[in-house]
Amino acid sequence: MEQRVGPGDRTLYIDREDGDIGTKGPFFVVYLDDERERRWGFFCGNCETFNNAMDSMGRIRCNDCSNLRKAEEWDAAHE
Repeated sequence: MEQRVGPGDRTLYIDREDGDIGTKGPFFVVYLDDERERRWGFFCGNCETFNNAMDSMGRIRCNDCSNLRKAEEWDAAHE
């Protein structure tokens, strides 16, 4: 796993083998430890940032480049 300094000068671990497809590039899973026991969030593979957010439907959007992963589950009632 790749080690990087994230927000608050915290050491984070990017798993480039575990990711999801986005509209501009992949989103990789990020952990607090290199044993993959404490998941932290996601890393945008397009612009190389931790600055993204996930909503209740499972969509991930990068706040820097607008890379987007579609919802994990889709329901027409949410449109």
